Amino acid sequence: MPSNQTPLGALPARFRRQRVLIVGCGDVGLRTAGQLGAPQSQRVRLMALTSSPERVRLLRACGITPLLGDLDDPGSVKRLAGLAHRVLHLAPPASERQGDSERDLRSVALGRVLRLRTPPLALVYGSTTGVYGDCGGQRVSETRAVNPHTPRAQRRVDAEAAMRFLGRSGVRVSVLRIPGIYAPDREGGTPRGRLLKGTPVLVAKEDVYTNHIHANDLARACAAALWRGKAQRVVNVTDDTDLKMGDYFDLAADLYGLTRPPRLSRRDANAALPLMLLSFMNESRRLDNTRMKQELRLKLLYPHVRDGLSPQGALFSEG
Repeated sequence: MPSNQTPLGALPARFRRQRVLIVGCGDVGLRTAGQLGAPQSQRVRLMALTSSPERVRLLRACGITPLLGDLDDPGSVKRLAGLAHRVLHLAPPASERQGDSERDLRSVALGRVLRLRTPPLALVYGSTTGVYGDCGGQRVSETRAVNPHTPRAQRRVDAEAAMRFLGRSGVRVSVLRIPGIYAPDREGGTPRGRLLKGTPVLVAKEDVYTNHIHANDLARACAAALWRGKAQRVVNVTDDTDLKMGDYFDLAADLYGLTRPPRLSRRDANAALPLMLLSFMNESRRLDNTRMKQELRLKLLYPHVRDGLSPQGALFSEG
């Protein structure tokens, strides 16, 4: 029976108010909070870890309880132990300048803290499709072995391993592998700025396939995975678009009434473009999203980038 010490007593879990913790509550985290808070406000309490006191007011305005702490200082996040029923981990690894080039010590620290007391029922980790490396334009499902080509992608592989290790404690861990995120109402969320700069793309015969997901669809996938994700499961979260990178920018230019970007050979691009941009031009893959649709039961609001980038599509958004 319920008591003053344990007021929920032996009530079935479906009658308890679920505490959801968002770690790394940036744009996608806030969108996910909107998905969780609006229709389920009577059974979900939202919390978010932040290392920035300046974000406290914003989080509270969004109906989220802010918790000050920093994953780079593990002692400051011990209060997270046993706090939440479900955790959405969207915090990126530190950069190479901040720590080990191939480790994500932030995810390691979070996993250790969550094991200190009763672990959460479920954890969803937002990884990257960069863990697959270059696939030569092949169709890629979640069963493909990871083959990271950059330290940035290697840190994500390390983070996935840390979260799966947490799964040995009985946590239902879901790993979402995420490609390029876009949305007209997201900072830097469309190709418009790059098009205005006239940044080149590769000639068609040397171009690479690229993958995208609208930020609102990604938020819906995160929310669905917290409740529907299978244990120790990897899911590609991507739309149905099948385009090479240059064709993507051509499409955006046409939609915005801008000049299409110039095309360069790979040899010329290597001499003219920064290394970070070149790293995205060195990997080509087409992601399979069957698991996302079948297991998370996600029906995309923006199945093609045309739907989300067009002026008409940009007007529609899901709260």
